[in-house]
Amino acid sequence: MSMQRGYFTADEVRAAEAELFTRVPDGVPMQRAAYGLATVVAAELRARTGGIAGRAVTLLVGSGDNGGDALWAGSMLRRRGVAVTAVLLNPARAHAKGLAALRKTGGRISDDSGAPDVVIDGIVGISGRGPLRPAAAELVAALDVPIVAADLPSGVDPDTGAVTGPAVRADVTVAFGAYKPVHVLAAPYCGRIELVPIGLRLPEPNLAALEPVSIGAEWPVPGPADDKYTQGVTGIFAGSPAYPGAAVLCAGAAVAATSGMVRYAGADPGDVLANFPEVVAAESISKSGRVQSWVFGPGAGTDTDARNRLAEVLATNLPVVVDADGLTLLAADPDLVRARTAPTVLTPHAGEFARLTGHEIGPDRVAAVRDLAESWQVTVLLKGRATLIATPGRPVLVNEAGGSWAATAGAGDVLSGIIGALLAAGRAPAWSAAAAARAHALAANLAAHETHPAAAPISASPLLHHLRPAIRTLRALAPDPTSPMW
Repeated sequence: MSMQRGYFTADEVRAAEAELFTRVPDGVPMQRAAYGLATVVAAELRARTGGIAGRAVTLLVGSGDNGGDALWAGSMLRRRGVAVTAVLLNPARAHAKGLAALRKTGGRISDDSGAPDVVIDGIVGISGRGPLRPAAAELVAALDVPIVAADLPSGVDPDTGAVTGPAVRADVTVAFGAYKPVHVLAAPYCGRIELVPIGLRLPEPNLAALEPVSIGAEWPVPGPADDKYTQGVTGIFAGSPAYPGAAVLCAGAAVAATSGMVRYAGADPGDVLANFPEVVAAESISKSGRVQSWVFGPGAGTDTDARNRLAEVLATNLPVVVDADGLTLLAADPDLVRARTAPTVLTPHAGEFARLTGHEIGPDRVAAVRDLAESWQVTVLLKGRATLIATPGRPVLVNEAGGSWAATAGAGDVLSGIIGALLAAGRAPAWSAAAAARAHALAANLAAHETHPAAAPISASPLLHHLRPAIRTLRALAPDPTSPMW
């Protein structure tokens, strides 16, 4: 079982397709893709209307191979009794063999999309860039039925997921041969993703997502010989008189994420201890005792004293997570971290990223987070619905949250505490950040869906309270888990 799901750029997919063409007869890859597309569309018709025969499908057909895939799929649906109409956006460049196949099976060619039950988006493929052109945009805007996208939603960049104008928002996207970055970076435009294998031999991915089962299998749980020290001791410097809640959320997350011990060395520990009496408070960082990682920054302030405490933590040879106010301090004094040899994880949102780098992220988030990680020689977790984790010399990891329930004040404090706990347990920085992002997103979704199936807005406290059930859910996915569920 693969421990990661890879996402492959247009260039990587084209190279794999070129190799495939040397092994199979001409036209076979398109036939495989079209058959998979037709199968998914038939399943959608059955699920949405109760049947297939007599239903109507409209094809929006561009000039590329995706248009050919749509036309061939339309011919296969015709053989199953579906009424198929093709709207050719560039008739002179429509895929000739696909068009002939559709006509042979009785498919119609029209300038009008009609009143279909489902629409297939075959306007552009992985070679397309930029928004939909006016004629296509007008057609798509007039639709009020489910759309199944062939390989990717037209108008969305295949490599960056950027949307710069009119674009298709699909209910289902049928990925041909490989997942592409668009499928995770622009998930709201893709809807559900269905992968159709066509025989591609793919390289090692440069963008990948950890599979939940692998996170559950590797999440640290106590073994028979463990004690509170061997399970990892997490140090927390967070909170201030102005933001006492940040310390509660951060320390509480480290506790819930199965740290053997959490030591708190921030401002007045009263609120932290009132909520989590198992936390051990210290007067200062130097008097905290042995820890295996530090988390610095949530609500810690940006004054001179906070800067000195950050420098003290970064001067250790321990893994350090820097978040929130800590990132503001680093933006003013990046040399504090650039010379470190111990693992360092920075967790910026878009605004903090801009302060660290001096520029906005731009449309290519993967390139941006990779550049910062390489330049500073740190691990960078760039927050978002699709959270990205970059470590120098390694593939970028991505976690698509499935929603934006965690986009709430204080949620980042929880995330940094989880990462710190995993680092204290000896896990690698990139894995710790990616696994924490998955557990964090799952906790947010559990909290949002707890009281109402349609989900409701949440705050950081319910997210924290659902963290342990989220971890338990991930652990339950692990094959033959040897540790008891707690």
